[in-house]
Amino acid sequence: MATHKLLLLPGDGIGTEVMAEVTRLIDWLNAEGIAHFTTEHGLVGGAAYDADKVAITDATMALAEASDAVIFGAVGGPKWDAVPYDARPEAGLLRLRKDLGLFANLRPAVCYPALADSSSLKREVVEGLDIMIVRELTGGVYFGEPKTITDLGNGQKRAIDTQVYDTYEIERIARVAFDLARKRRNKVTSMEKRNVMKSGVLWNEVVTQVHAREFPDVQLEHQLADSGGMNLVKWPKQFDVIVTDNLFGDMLSDIAAMLTGSLGMLPSASLGELNAKTGKRKAMYEPVHGSAPDIAGKGAANPLAMLASFGMALRYSLDLGGLADQLDAAIAAVLAKGLRTADIKSEGTTAVSTSEMGEAVVKEMQALQV
Repeated sequence: MATHKLLLLPGDGIGTEVMAEVTRLIDWLNAEGIAHFTTEHGLVGGAAYDADKVAITDATMALAEASDAVIFGAVGGPKWDAVPYDARPEAGLLRLRKDLGLFANLRPAVCYPALADSSSLKREVVEGLDIMIVRELTGGVYFGEPKTITDLGNGQKRAIDTQVYDTYEIERIARVAFDLARKRRNKVTSMEKRNVMKSGVLWNEVVTQVHAREFPDVQLEHQLADSGGMNLVKWPKQFDVIVTDNLFGDMLSDIAAMLTGSLGMLPSASLGELNAKTGKRKAMYEPVHGSAPDIAGKGAANPLAMLASFGMALRYSLDLGGLADQLDAAIAAVLAKGLRTADIKSEGTTAVSTSEMGEAVVKEMQALQV
């Protein structure tokens, strides 16, 4: 049996609490001989700053480089608002993305039947929703240069952010989207603003070329990003895989997140280039929710997004798709039995703590082994 090497970075706030439930699951899988994991633990974010005055150390980065997957909790909180900009908690996350070359952000939006009424949209619009947003993560307006604020005098300033994409950046994110679609419902929707942005013109052109050259079997459609956002709210189940740039991906994935009813339910993956020799990618997996310092330490956090993020690691990094399917089924079964943390609690359901929810998922996994 292959041994999988994981780096666990709980981070700050509720990150430590939800990561404890991943550790619980890993320990159970090891004990049952279902899979074999070795784990290293490291500090990131505010916890790393408190210990070492940086958001992540070189030693922890070396562990990340050597791992099969990084499992990341959450960072940040008011405690570190005044630290130097380069050492702010979020800088640890950004360094991981940059140094590991994690250019492809995968954000699934899945609405479990038991939570369909938690969405702000009608049940028939979201029940059974299962879409994947593929966001380019290391280019675009967030990283383009020049990026400046210039004092023009007379009380006037000028701010500049630059949207930049090269052909290869669009090609590689498009390939990720088309590959995913082949394993799903075989449809990709590419979103940009080619009507007003030159980068959108190039994006549309390159995605179309990659499709024709390498993925003609996959259905491809193009939508303007603003229209796509409208359609996500109008009828989200028309989509399968959505591929888009860094800025629009940031916005559209948050829209999709709220279709499911709670940020506490949403996992994500960030993937690097495929190594031609090993067939593996650098990768990091994290829940979409933040560190939630207001509820940290109270046992109220929802661990399901963290557990589902581990499930994405099983699927996309560790070649354990069957086990990932079981974990997804276990989460669905727990919800179907009416167990709820505070963020998804509704009338007629049973309130549980972070650890009780994690324990319930492990029990459902155990039942699936019989």
